[in-house]
Amino acid sequence: MSLRVVFMGTPDFAVPTLSEIVGQGHEVVAVYTRPPAAAGRGMELKPSPVHTMADRFGIPVFTPKTLRTDEAAEIFRSHDADVAVVVAYGMLLPKAILDAPELGCLNLHASLLPRWRGAAPIQRAVMAGDRETGVAVMKMEEGLDTGPLAMVERVTIEPDMNAGELHDRLMVLGADLMVRALAALSRGGLGFTPQPEEGVTYAHKLKNEDALIDWSKPAQAVHDHIRGLSPFPGAYFTADFGKGPERVKVLRAALGRGSGFPGTMLDNNGIISCGDGAVRLIQVQRAGKGPVAFEEFLRGVRLGPGARFG
Repeated sequence: MSLRVVFMGTPDFAVPTLSEIVGQGHEVVAVYTRPPAAAGRGMELKPSPVHTMADRFGIPVFTPKTLRTDEAAEIFRSHDADVAVVVAYGMLLPKAILDAPELGCLNLHASLLPRWRGAAPIQRAVMAGDRETGVAVMKMEEGLDTGPLAMVERVTIEPDMNAGELHDRLMVLGADLMVRALAALSRGGLGFTPQPEEGVTYAHKLKNEDALIDWSKPAQAVHDHIRGLSPFPGAYFTADFGKGPERVKVLRAALGRGSGFPGTMLDNNGIISCGDGAVRLIQVQRAGKGPVAFEEFLRGVRLGPGARFG
């Protein structure tokens, strides 16, 4: 049985789920997404990826700046939806919205709840060196990612996998999980289990200061930090190429061999010493330039063994 669905999402991560829901024959009666944001050199307003996909399907799009008004709640109820599906929408839903669909609101979250509730579960899992994560479908409550769980899929985080690669894997897996959940819901067979009270962690929103590499940490922690922020926003170090300190993003690295004062360049092959051990820089990016191999980066700067990175 097809369901009347309101879909609520914003970034690329949510697009496959919207596409799968439409492809499975459900009636998506409205899409809610964040308002167009300024982007690019011209700072022109650009619709979200979900907005763009909804336009292709001919689905009405709503971009309210808030859902906490009587008018917003009335418009939402007018869709007469069986269920709302929420994937990285970027806005908390008030009780009036949560209670509107007859079958509630289902959220797709990119972690093994209750670990990594919050805004940046994919990056935080990699940065913490987790060996496993996944996607979960839960019924939404007023709390932050606290609702009971319906379905979960687990994924191994490979030792050198970065956040971008994990994002793309979970994006596809999550879409499949959600349509399976909707199929069970339509048959009246979707059950829910309360989240465990133990093991709760929060994936706080990333801040600028989170991206600076701390070379005093062990090599494994530095490596996890780098891959957890790749490709965006990108972990970075600072170095002086003759015109004062400059930021350099590290997009790919690996564990290396060597020791020395933390942040010291040990050779011309990208080996940088950490608090314990070393990492090897593979791909970096200077401000205003494209990503390059570390060897190519060295050809454009005056650096050599013994140089210190901040």
